[in-house]
Amino acid sequence: MVPDVAGLFVAACRAEMMALKPGNVHVHAAGHGMTVADFLASADVAAPEIARAGAPVGERVFGAVRATRAAVGCNTNLGILLLAAPLARAAELTASWPLQDRVCAVLEELTVCDAEATYAAIRLAAPGGLGHAAEHDVAGPATVDLRTAMAAARSRDRIALQYADGYPDVFGIGVACARAMTGGGSLSMAEAVYLEFLTAFPDSHVRRKQGEAGAAALLAEAREVRRRVEAAQSAAVRREHLFVFDARLKWQGVNPGTSADLTVASLFAHGLEGDRSGNGGLEAKGERYDGRPVP
Repeated sequence: MVPDVAGLFVAACRAEMMALKPGNVHVHAAGHGMTVADFLASADVAAPEIARAGAPVGERVFGAVRATRAAVGCNTNLGILLLAAPLARAAELTASWPLQDRVCAVLEELTVCDAEATYAAIRLAAPGGLGHAAEHDVAGPATVDLRTAMAAARSRDRIALQYADGYPDVFGIGVACARAMTGGGSLSMAEAVYLEFLTAFPDSHVRRKQGEAGAAALLAEAREVRRRVEAAQSAAVRREHLFVFDARLKWQGVNPGTSADLTVASLFAHGLEGDRSGNGGLEAKGERYDGRPVP
């Protein structure tokens, strides 16, 4: 049975938005000039484009960015859309293959047309801190297929690395963490996955905005906060550590956006793997930090 790709995409976006993610926008605190409502609206309008059956990856990305721009007038989800489009296309392939293998097959078939549509989507989204690339700059015409273009950026952009290397972080870190969740803890699945990414490597969005030193400082601090969270004896103290860290990062203008994007992609992939006909373990309406359904 073909999974509910649009529903799973929205569920992943909502679950991530309900999570207490230090430095990033979430239901407990807005930030960086954006609100939770912006992100939820973006998910709703982008889902049909991401899930459009038979559509190439580039067309999905461009359609979803265009719909998002029309709905909220700003870039809330470019990284999410770049990561979600190959996953959605892979979900349409034969289910006898593991999902990551299907994603690799999709990546191998990306074309120059996919690159051209994605370049147009990136220009339309106009993400902060994008800058210019020495080769395959999105400001110019595409001359290579999308995977080749992404491979040229893999050393500086963690989303590009997923395209180049077959989604190693999404499956090896994010989905692996989601699979290991047994319930009953004080952190939601989205929060646990986000912390995995935040403490695994320097966030490439922070590196673009605050430089190598800023990204390295965030990584070190995140690892210390995670150590305190894991050592805390009560759920209230664990969450207090996260709230304090969140407030400090937002006051400093630090937004670990790539970690958040990878979190959504991981929840989406986990859903696609886990339930061929429904929500894959994520409530379609999202989840609160304590696991209770969102009305």
